[in-house]
Amino acid sequence: MPNPLYDALFAPHAENTATFLATDDGTSVTYASFVKRAAQIAHVLVDCGVTPGDRVVAQAPKVVDTIALYAACVQTGAVYLPLNTAYTQAELNYFVQDATPTVIVCDASDEKSVKSLGFSAATVLTLAADGSGSLSLAANGQPGNFQTVERSNNDLAALLYTSGTTGRSKGAMMSHANLLSNAKVLVDHWHIQASDRLIHALPIFHTHGLFVALNTSLLVGSEVLLMQRFDLDTIITEIPRSTLMMGVPTFYTRLLSDVRLTPQLCDSFRLFISGSAPLLAETHTEFEQRTGHRILERYGMTETNMITSNPYTGDRVAGTVGFALPNEEVRIMHSGREVSPGEIGIIEVRGENVFQGYWKMPEKTKEELQDNGFFITGDLAKQDETGRITIVGRAKDLIISGGYNIYPKEIEDVLNDINGVLESAVIGVPHADFGESVVAVIVPEDEKLSDAALKSAVETQLATFKHPRRYIQIDSLPRNSMGKVQKNILREQYGAEA
Repeated sequence: MPNPLYDALFAPHAENTATFLATDDGTSVTYASFVKRAAQIAHVLVDCGVTPGDRVVAQAPKVVDTIALYAACVQTGAVYLPLNTAYTQAELNYFVQDATPTVIVCDASDEKSVKSLGFSAATVLTLAADGSGSLSLAANGQPGNFQTVERSNNDLAALLYTSGTTGRSKGAMMSHANLLSNAKVLVDHWHIQASDRLIHALPIFHTHGLFVALNTSLLVGSEVLLMQRFDLDTIITEIPRSTLMMGVPTFYTRLLSDVRLTPQLCDSFRLFISGSAPLLAETHTEFEQRTGHRILERYGMTETNMITSNPYTGDRVAGTVGFALPNEEVRIMHSGREVSPGEIGIIEVRGENVFQGYWKMPEKTKEELQDNGFFITGDLAKQDETGRITIVGRAKDLIISGGYNIYPKEIEDVLNDINGVLESAVIGVPHADFGESVVAVIVPEDEKLSDAALKSAVETQLATFKHPRRYIQIDSLPRNSMGKVQKNILREQYGAEA
């Protein structure tokens, strides 16, 4: 029976003895054994009551079985829902209540807190970094084959939550066709082959690390070095043995800090790719001077996967995100018209990669996914005469720090609930390592508050990557004649590099 994503990514590897995943501890997993493991986990999901279309939440460590869980969801027709492992219990509770999963897979150390959410409709299973956990143990006794469930191109394969400026997260519904079409385009555009070896130091709970990096590798059968996290010494060691790396700007600034990064070290490397946050032109230039390689910068979103890319052959221009990918229509709009070259507008995209809409949010879907098929990204950009795109800002004040999307309103809501805080405004300021750093500007009710008190309140409500790195207290926030806070003024005043 047809299942577009499984048939393309996993089924062809049932007898492939080549290495798929090489792990930090020196062990390796072949493609064939991975396919078998996914089938074992698929049996566990079905035993837990998972049926086609059911959601399976994964807030789990970066281990082989977590990736196999993704494959198992595809094979059973379930909808895979990965969540940032840094999310707090309060944040997790929202996702679980909204998505109503049948199964929740979490780190073994978090089992008690996840069960305390009180969502009795879901079975809670565990995974641990050492390979233990109830999911792994249950899978060990299952058959190594599973009858793949029939799915169509338009059936959902994944649900990815992306925050909104209102602070309420939106679940982007991704179909089999959305994910598969983008993987095929990227494999062709970036010349990814079975002979490649990918250095994978990204998280696997968002589009970049999961769908861009792993789906493309699976499509061609290349090897993946699966690193738990970015480790400078390990990457320096592995570069001569590898050909490809997908990273965020932070990876490249940290590599540049090491004297061992030389042209000789990168002599056999094929392609360095950067995304998820803007890459400073200075980083781009310095990396080329140090290695002889020009980083390929691209642009995408949770709702679309990749939209544009600098070319594989041809000029990779620092500060730009290249051209629209094949089979995608990209236009830059302002006030209902397509702007002329050099003018700034909002990026809109149409193609098979564009998501199906927001989970349980028909009004929000209608607002951003137009009847003509174009998705309004909310990103401000300009385009030159050749079609090359440069992103100049975020229409919704999105902060991107270390590759993570951070929405100020969510942090402001937490700050404003603190006793002694009258109001707040959160901005992003330049940061050489993370791209941007979070700064909170606060108006106290009476007396000035201590940073320690503010930090303490934030830490219990928000994931670490959302924590402000600086707290500034002032008498009043600048506003325009309509009463709107003028964050541009705050950025001018407090936007010195953090």
